[in-house]
Amino acid sequence: MNEEIAAFMGVGQEYLLGGFFVMLRVGPIVGFMPGYGEAVVSVRVKLAIGLCLTLAVLPLMEPGNLPKERYDLLIALFRETFLGLFMGLGMRFFVIALQTAGSMAAQATSLAQLFAGAAAEPMPAIGHLLVVAGLALAMIMGLPVRLIEFLDMTYRVFPLGGDYDLSRLAEWASGLVGRSFALAFSMAAPFLVMSLLYNLVLGVINRAMPQLMVAFVGAPVITAGGLIFLLIFGPIMLSLWWSAFDTFLSRPGGFAR
Repeated sequence: MNEEIAAFMGVGQEYLLGGFFVMLRVGPIVGFMPGYGEAVVSVRVKLAIGLCLTLAVLPLMEPGNLPKERYDLLIALFRETFLGLFMGLGMRFFVIALQTAGSMAAQATSLAQLFAGAAAEPMPAIGHLLVVAGLALAMIMGLPVRLIEFLDMTYRVFPLGGDYDLSRLAEWASGLVGRSFALAFSMAAPFLVMSLLYNLVLGVINRAMPQLMVAFVGAPVITAGGLIFLLIFGPIMLSLWWSAFDTFLSRPGGFAR
């Protein structure tokens, strides 16, 4: 009987320690990911979500693979924390891409100051609208379930207590910054093209009729055009964003490449 209790206590200690290490990876992800990591979400809610995700992911990993030595446990502690930070920041880059696309579109269509500052972080109205719509789309498409699947795949690629090179994550992070800006530029491309054509036409009209105040005539046109383009291309922009974000969630192995 005593041997069974001792064996049970040993298994319980392994899972308790494993849950602690899972929380080290899950916590930073919850703190930075779209939706749950927003500033309007309280710390208590984030902590509760992190604990729930830890309980959901813990049965999927093997706590027996944890190092036994104290030095190795300390190394694993820092490794899991930094890995969670990199993955959380990778998700946060997609929110930044929405904000950047909204800022580029607003600057191109003279809508940068329209209702600016309505969000917790001051940004143009288009950026605020894209961020809110993107977060709503992510939740509708099942982000909580996709997050659990993502965490499960990360433990297959980066097992708990495993030995992997964290230096590659720096290369991956620098590449992700460029890809997030490219995604933002792709989403804002219709507004940039419209702005270019608008300024070309405005220049031709000003050249043909110098006495005409083209700025007063063109301002309502570019503003209305920006709103119409947002109505037409907004769903396409969100679809493009979700496709890129879903690809990111489906390929946690991209961290190692």
